[in-house]
Amino acid sequence: MSFLYEAYKTAGNEEFGKLVSNAAPYFTTIDPHFVDVRPGYVEATIENRHEIQNHVGSIHAAALCNAADLVGGILTDVSMPDGRRFIPVAMSVQYLVKAKTDLRAVADGDGIDWSVLGELLVPVDIFDTDGVRVLSAQITMNIKDVSDSG
Repeated sequence: MSFLYEAYKTAGNEEFGKLVSNAAPYFTTIDPHFVDVRPGYVEATIENRHEIQNHVGSIHAAALCNAADLVGGILTDVSMPDGRRFIPVAMSVQYLVKAKTDLRAVADGDGIDWSVLGELLVPVDIFDTDGVRVLSAQITMNIKDVSDSG
């Protein structure tokens, strides 16, 4: 079982965001709060704060991508079989509407065959408080065996 999944189960929603942000400090910029973490599904919320807004008062594209990267990476880590590692190698993003409220980032890997090595597409959607999708992303994750030195 994934170290991150074990950490989530031990720490719970509130503390897990702090643990992840301590391990990867850039995630502190979005101050993530996890709602659910399990193999095949990860959900976190992001509060709309002045620190992550752009010049027009909506949440900055970089913060949106940061949230997508976070939930997509956690999903990959907790879903792939033991003995694997991954690295994101690409991300395709569609900004659908301005993000002006708190957000909910969802990575749903229900349709992914996690036993596959190589490149997998991980879908992430981000929704506003009205349930409107503000971002849709596809993150390409390169998954290898830990024993693979390449």
